[in-house]
Amino acid sequence: MTSAEGPEGLRVGVVGIGYWGSKHVRTMRSLSSVSQVAVIDPSEERVAAVRHSFPEVPAFRDLESALPHIDALVIATPPTTHAPLACAAMAAGKHVLVEKPFATTLEDAHQMVEIASENDVVLMVGHTFEYHSAVWALREMVARGDLGELYYLDTSRLNLGLYQHDVNVLFDLAPHDISILNYVLGSTPTSVECWGSRHAHRRLEDIAYLRVCYDEPHVEANVHVSWLDPCKVRRMTVVGSSKMVVFDDLEGEERIRVHNKGVVQSDETADLTMPPMSYRYGEVVAPYLVVNEPLLLEDEHFVDCILTGMAPLTDGANGLAVVEVLEAAQLSMREHREVFIDEVRRSLRTGLAHVGGRPAVLGREAV
Repeated sequence: MTSAEGPEGLRVGVVGIGYWGSKHVRTMRSLSSVSQVAVIDPSEERVAAVRHSFPEVPAFRDLESALPHIDALVIATPPTTHAPLACAAMAAGKHVLVEKPFATTLEDAHQMVEIASENDVVLMVGHTFEYHSAVWALREMVARGDLGELYYLDTSRLNLGLYQHDVNVLFDLAPHDISILNYVLGSTPTSVECWGSRHAHRRLEDIAYLRVCYDEPHVEANVHVSWLDPCKVRRMTVVGSSKMVVFDDLEGEERIRVHNKGVVQSDETADLTMPPMSYRYGEVVAPYLVVNEPLLLEDEHFVDCILTGMAPLTDGANGLAVVEVLEAAQLSMREHREVFIDEVRRSLRTGLAHVGGRPAVLGREAV
């Protein structure tokens, strides 16, 4: 990998400086190895808002004019623009960090990974929760076997809004939970079943339920995402034979609570007048978690990967694995059946064969 660092440090562009993109501007500017952060957005109003806090940042209206002035790019634009922007930047030799969802089709995701490899650049996806200390703690508990045999996992990511204009709630919210599940379990799923419906929006599903099945470990996870709920919920529950854990990201201090409780089946030869199950109630423990800012760690990791050549924790393959699940979920929702991940992989290979090995990214408006 060729060095992308200039004589005074790395030059990073952030394309799309809305709510989340402006946070990347702040975190990137705090890194000592980044010499300059440029903003790329056609909106004068958004540029003015960022310059209110950071008056000196250079601004460009589009990616083409910014490319000669940056070494790396953070993409925080609407989801359907992710692939064309990433491919254009990587084809120009720039390193890229793409916010979730990595891409809106599996073909686009595959193309992004291929172009990154061909141009020897870092490609990373912004699965921010994989840099969260609470998620690290969950993964360690599962890996050590603290919870016993895993029974099931359940996640809820609910709110009233924010409705997107180019993707449904599945692509907007579920990437968080799928990436957390894959990371915590150290595995990728084998099949997905999805139910979704449209209520307030005529074209895009605003609620969805997924059942995600894993073989190693053999466990199922239920995912509920909604733009149409009166309560804001960001919660994951992991239930095992020995203990149960709740991760509530809206809790100020005790984001992880370990419940030492469970059920045990009674002896079948025992008195039939007794309950069929016995219940164990123990203490609830909130383990100490290192206080961190996941987005800052993510951006710092991206820069470190560029400067050292190491592979990102959330690399292109990581993003591709989540898009596989999203694509399978879309198909399941459309055809009302369980869809195996191998199905979407075979479909991708067939599509690539028909177009000579690489899909084209067409008809997308880029910033």
